[in-house]
Amino acid sequence: MFTLTRSEKREIRTCSALLRDYEASGKWAANPEKLVFEGVGDKDVYNIAAPFEDGGGPVIAGRVESRDSESSDIVFFTQREGIWTPREGAPVLRLQDPFHTRIGGELIVGGVETYPLPGRTGGLSWRTVFYKGSGIDTLKPFFTGPDGMKDLRLIELADGGVGVFTRPQGEKGGRGKIGFVRLPSLGDLTVEAIEDAPLLAGQFADEEWGGANELHLLAGGLVGVLGHIACFDAWGARHYYPMAFALDPETGEHSDIELIAARNRFLPGEAKRSDLADVVFSGGLIRKPDGTADLYAGVGDAEAQKITIADPFARYEGKELERIHEYRSI
Repeated sequence: MFTLTRSEKREIRTCSALLRDYEASGKWAANPEKLVFEGVGDKDVYNIAAPFEDGGGPVIAGRVESRDSESSDIVFFTQREGIWTPREGAPVLRLQDPFHTRIGGELIVGGVETYPLPGRTGGLSWRTVFYKGSGIDTLKPFFTGPDGMKDLRLIELADGGVGVFTRPQGEKGGRGKIGFVRLPSLGDLTVEAIEDAPLLAGQFADEEWGGANELHLLAGGLVGVLGHIACFDAWGARHYYPMAFALDPETGEHSDIELIAARNRFLPGEAKRSDLADVVFSGGLIRKPDGTADLYAGVGDAEAQKITIADPFARYEGKELERIHEYRSI
């Protein structure tokens, strides 16, 4: 059972409260595995997206960078005998944190572009850049999101429209909150539409932040959102947790955030810095017919791992959309 309610009726749950709920829930995780990458020298591969089919086989897009740098490339890898290596002839994108989807039959790939801040030596800002094509080998840039916005995500809705999940920061979004807008088509995607998207209020405390990482269209028309919620502790270390919720694109109503994993469910490993040891950045889900899902994630900003969990969107499938409308007057 679940309820989608209006945001003003929602209690904001902090990272610490959500973690307590997760640890008390008995949610299981199994089969932790480190993904092995070769062919990139001594660079790390992390913040991977879930694998997808292209050119007749599975491909993984990963963030590739040196341990002492945040200058990154998105590299497309194929697997052979358990080892992921760069796909020959595939483009290399000068971006961070890859993601992908399909809209109108085309592959859409995106990531975060960093660029210097004018007047600030060493200062960087960021924006989300999108490419599209029939496959990896034909990708061309087609849209750049607002300056200062990461975690911009798109999904083709059941009626052919496009759902846009945003993450403004600053005056509107603080450290980062999720917004949503529904557009008639991909051709209606503009910076102005993104900046005007209303926030999904009631999700993040002002001192915390989060964003959408991957979107799933569910049977019945809901959107399953795989994302992350994050916070600082008293010593300045970052803590990132994979989370999920469902949204009705017709009304903007959404379920409560729930954690679906934590760092201790993955294998021990390295971190880029000591303050990033508890970072798990959701990359993607491969949902399976048996009610489980493989969660692909970046761990410690240094490694790529996956675990098997219960499918967090299974309970939102089917006729759930019809039941949500009972709560519109709450």
